[in-house]
Amino acid sequence: MCKKALFTLLLMGMGVLLILPQGLAGERFNDNGDGTVTDRVLGVMWSKTDNQGDIDWKAAERWVTYTFPYSLPAEKREGWRLPTLDELKSLYVSRKGYQGYESDCGQRVKIVREIRLSCGWVWSSEKRSITARVFNFQRGYSYTDRMVHKRAYRALAVRPLETGK
Repeated sequence: MCKKALFTLLLMGMGVLLILPQGLAGERFNDNGDGTVTDRVLGVMWSKTDNQGDIDWKAAERWVTYTFPYSLPAEKREGWRLPTLDELKSLYVSRKGYQGYESDCGQRVKIVREIRLSCGWVWSSEKRSITARVFNFQRGYSYTDRMVHKRAYRALAVRPLETGK
């Protein structure tokens, strides 16, 4: 009897572990209605869209720091930056069968639906000398390119939920 009860509890526990991540996936993001999306898993806020055009790394850094924040309410203007490569990777949807959506440049991107990209290559904050890392949301990998290149690269802004930390 004890073994049967233990087995039943084990099966129920496994079922909860399998269902829980799927249930939380829909709750990870919250559209704030002001051009930002809250990411509860990472504890950050994302810009809902990218910069909408080809951009080199230095201009991308300026866009996330100076241009994008001034489209927001005053209380949300501090702390914006380029995302790390790991933060970008967390937005990629690798689930089999997920088609993503077609971006403005015609590229199909597999990013969470709450964030809209106009093209699928996004600069990260990770740089070295004259190069920086780019994440490809069509195929789900990153690579290094020279920071002066613009070819369909985009900037996406991110900041901690609580600035000053």
